[in-house]
Amino acid sequence: MKVEGKSVRRYRQISISIVLLLVILILGEVWCSSHWLIVRTYEYQSQKLESGQEINAVVLSDLHDHEFGEENAGLVTKVKEQEPDLILLDGDFLNEDSEDADVPCALIRQLKDVAPVYFSLGNHEVSYIENGHTDLDGQLEATGAVVLDESYEDIEVNGVQLRLGGLYDYAFALDGNDDAKNTPEPVKSFLEDYQNTDQLKLMMAHRPESFCFGNASSVWDVDLVISGHIHGGQVVLPILGGLYGGDQGWFPEYVHGMYQKDNMNIFVTSGLGSYHQLLPRFWNRPEIAMIQIHG
Repeated sequence: MKVEGKSVRRYRQISISIVLLLVILILGEVWCSSHWLIVRTYEYQSQKLESGQEINAVVLSDLHDHEFGEENAGLVTKVKEQEPDLILLDGDFLNEDSEDADVPCALIRQLKDVAPVYFSLGNHEVSYIENGHTDLDGQLEATGAVVLDESYEDIEVNGVQLRLGGLYDYAFALDGNDDAKNTPEPVKSFLEDYQNTDQLKLMMAHRPESFCFGNASSVWDVDLVISGHIHGGQVVLPILGGLYGGDQGWFPEYVHGMYQKDNMNIFVTSGLGSYHQLLPRFWNRPEIAMIQIHG
């Protein structure tokens, strides 16, 4: 009979311990990437604001029916702590196959008492509506949000006049060249009307691809596009960054943070959750984004 040596048993014990530790760390990080909210602050400077003027806008996106505590109490508390001037809900707050809109409606009811709430549609809201829930816009507005879908509002915040728009569709033609000059109607008419102002122009566009492809960033006069959709790349790898994102494919360029393309600035939040992805969010905390707009 062959007797196993002490060194072999010791090596095996260490190996098993290392594997168990790695499994615990991986599972812990997956949990954190689904439940541990983080607040990040981003700055956007505009010459359209005078020195000393500032607007603080909380941006939330891609909740996907997830709840941070009962009726999202944890999420609401964190948003309140930021004392925002505006709350921008940038799409995918439910799922295309959701039975109802209870989660986003309950969230809006609470957030409307914190600051004015504006909602733009994501791909899941669009599919949800196409699946027969044609009253979604009305439900969201009844609970206290202003829904912006190929529409805009001129508002004043802290003495600053700004135009806030919402657009889900692409701001260019699907003609093989992604040419914004050939943008089909009615999107083209909406954008031409929207940009006809000297005010600060913010555009809620769930997909950054709506403006970062082709020449849209040089054709359309938008100061700051505010997007989500990419989930921060879903899985974040050291050095390489986000793994995959929407129409941009593997290792997307516009994945998380503030970018400049031509004269347009594009902000992308990593969002709060995800849907049926092949991989869970990893190394990718659910994000409450605070954009500080100042002169």
